[in-house]
Amino acid sequence: MTDLATQLAAACSAAFVAEGLEARWGAVKQSDRPELADFQCNGCMGAAKQAGMNPRELAAKIAPRIAAHDAVDRVDVAGPGFLNITVGAEALAKQAGFIANDPRAGGGAAPDPENVIVDFGGPNVAKPMHVGHIRSAVIGDTLVRLLRFLGDKVTGDVHLGDWGLQMGLLIIAVMDEQPDLIYFDAGQSGPYPSDPPVTMDDLSRLYPMASARSKDNAAYAKRAQDAVAEMQAGRPGYRALLQHFIDVSVTALKVDYGFLDVAFDLWKGESDVDPLIAPMIEALKSDGYATEDDGAWIIDIARDGENVEAVGKDGQPRLKNPMPPFMLVNSRGATGYHATDLATIKDRMETIDPDRILYVVDQRQALHFEQVFRAADKVGYISQDRLEHLGFGTVNGTDGKPFKTREGGTLRLSDLNAMALEEATKRIGEAGLSGDIDAVEKARIGELVARAALRFADLQNQRTTNYVFDLERFTSFEGKTGPYLLYAAVRIKAILRRAAEEGKSAGEIAIDAPEERKLVLALDGFALALRLAREKRMPHYVCEHVYTLAQAFSAFYSACPILKEDVPAATRASRLGLCQAVLHQLEAGLGILGITAPERM
Repeated sequence: MTDLATQLAAACSAAFVAEGLEARWGAVKQSDRPELADFQCNGCMGAAKQAGMNPRELAAKIAPRIAAHDAVDRVDVAGPGFLNITVGAEALAKQAGFIANDPRAGGGAAPDPENVIVDFGGPNVAKPMHVGHIRSAVIGDTLVRLLRFLGDKVTGDVHLGDWGLQMGLLIIAVMDEQPDLIYFDAGQSGPYPSDPPVTMDDLSRLYPMASARSKDNAAYAKRAQDAVAEMQAGRPGYRALLQHFIDVSVTALKVDYGFLDVAFDLWKGESDVDPLIAPMIEALKSDGYATEDDGAWIIDIARDGENVEAVGKDGQPRLKNPMPPFMLVNSRGATGYHATDLATIKDRMETIDPDRILYVVDQRQALHFEQVFRAADKVGYISQDRLEHLGFGTVNGTDGKPFKTREGGTLRLSDLNAMALEEATKRIGEAGLSGDIDAVEKARIGELVARAALRFADLQNQRTTNYVFDLERFTSFEGKTGPYLLYAAVRIKAILRRAAEEGKSAGEIAIDAPEERKLVLALDGFALALRLAREKRMPHYVCEHVYTLAQAFSAFYSACPILKEDVPAATRASRLGLCQAVLHQLEAGLGILGITAPERM
């Protein structure tokens, strides 16, 4: 089975075709006026205009054809030709039963499953993650979960930043503090110690110190540039030290990502494609894609109408619609992000052969990815339409600027996680939810609530927009929050648990009360929400659905008694069946969002 909207759209399309019109006019959506009907089809106006007909007369012909569908109770023609469709109670009951037993909880499956790589995370080695990293982490992880849920084959890659100047800065900073380490002896080629000579705290301290010093000290900056050049050229001691930096950093990263339940299939970095870069550059030169320009090697990626000379208002020459060239090798003979990103695409095509690669990276990097995608297309690695940059907005403070600590510094992600856990634990206590739960379970519940608060707060926003960080609001059990959704799921679990204890079980679903109809219609929207989230790469559609579902259940719970003694057995069994369907779908939706509901709170 499919969702009711899809079933009705098929019936409407067939009705238009039967009248000699295009099937596309049969699109169906949930009604804008739910007090009048469940669904609506607005195609008669467009179809009639195209065919030179009266839209209301056309609607009168179409309506009986739609009404013949098994799921339809009645079809009303409204206004200039709107078709208002009301679904029968039996069809709603059947749909609820399907959702309760469907492994995907009525979410459907992708009609065109693909082999997809999701490139997200992108933290730099040796730098603690900050609050800004939460967006790439939870958006990317949710897209991985969503695509897998719908049947896509997905590989998630963290794509670590481990190959740039920061590595040279760290090398000389460690050298200055521990000059006798074997890594700095040019005459040594190993073996090197397996235990790292630095901790994550050391790296967190050394990098900002070295970075600041390099800005004011040209000689120090030159040492860092030379060190990174030697590392990239393969100096054994520096490569061994780099691996220590990576290992120490990844261990710390996994803790922060783990709190958010974010995982990766690949923990690759820029350094992993280093062996590919030199032969790739030579091939691009010999094939004529790379050309020399003032000592650098570039790929011209401008298209017709770009980089055309024009005259500005001041009478001076300028470039019209400038598109900077793709910098393969700079004039100093070094490679940067352009080269490593292009080599990474080449590596992925050769080892994974994806249909599509998604990059979940700050939208301020749009120009960089446009250049990389054009270059990859031009040299024949992959067509640009199979590469997508999924940019996102920033996490802001109440002043509308990127979120900072009270002292004005950048908030570490580890500190943010700790703050969320503390606030969530406090909220659980204030709400009196923990009851007689022991300390271990209480701590676990606190983590789940904190994670739900952070992930839902981020994901409920349209991906491309900024949002204001408000931990007090995010951790509330009221309103549109992650904790509210957890409470909704836990309440249903409590109902089902109590029913089992009383020997009462779910049975065949029958729809009678208006709140039951609205609840099933809310359940039926899951497939559409997932389709939109996949097509547009926007997780907020899933957030909207689970919140709407939780609200519909709350209204149902308030209006329709379930376990009261005076409730008829068949009615009670039906409503318990609805509870099971809602819990099944709610947990599926929350699972896509990376949120897990505890058994109790």
